[in-house]
Amino acid sequence: MKKKRLKTAKQMERHLKGLSNHYRIEILLTIDKYPGITLESIIDELEANYKTISVHLQRLHQAGLVDKEYKGRYVKHTLSPYGKTFVKFLKMFQKM
Repeated sequence: MKKKRLKTAKQMERHLKGLSNHYRIEILLTIDKYPGITLESIIDELEANYKTISVHLQRLHQAGLVDKEYKGRYVKHTLSPYGKTFVKFLKMFQKM
């Protein structure tokens, strides 16, 4: 059995910086609620500006929290395994 290596502080920082905005937290929670949601639907759900949401969504993807699946002219967004872990934490933290 292969021993799992711990993440470095730098690797953890990348994921945590991905969460460092209220829009990013709302986007993660929205994707959790509607897996496979498109950018346009996220914008409608959050009643926010296209450019704002698209930039934050890109940052979440770069941080490894959101996966993208291209379907024709649309992009479906789902949570990565790390994104799912962070959403569990956020939901737990929300209730405290």
